[in-house]
Amino acid sequence: MVNPPDRYWETKQNLEKERKKLFIQKIFADWCKACGICIAFCPANVFEKNDLGMPHIKNPDACNGCRFCEFHCPDFAISIQERYPDRRIKKNGA
Repeated sequence: MVNPPDRYWETKQNLEKERKKLFIQKIFADWCKACGICIAFCPANVFEKNDLGMPHIKNPDACNGCRFCEFHCPDFAISIQERYPDRRIKKNGA
C-alpha cells in the first residue's frame, strides 16, 4: 500500500478542521423546571446553572450536536439546531 504524499495529508486534516459543525442551543425558560438533567447529560459541558438554579449556555461552541440534552429533557425545554456559518446576506438586495 502506498502512503499518500504529506501535502495531501495536511490538506485533508485542514479541511476536517474547517468543516467542524456548529450548533445553536436554545433553552425555553418557560418550560424548564431546572431539574439539571441537561447539565448532567451534556458530554461537552455546554450548560451550567445560574444563580437561580436554571441552566444557561456557558460555552456554545463546545456543543458537538449529540443532542443528549434535548433527548433527555423531560419538559422538551431544549432545542439543538445546526448553525450555518457560511450563509451570507446577499449583496445589493439580490
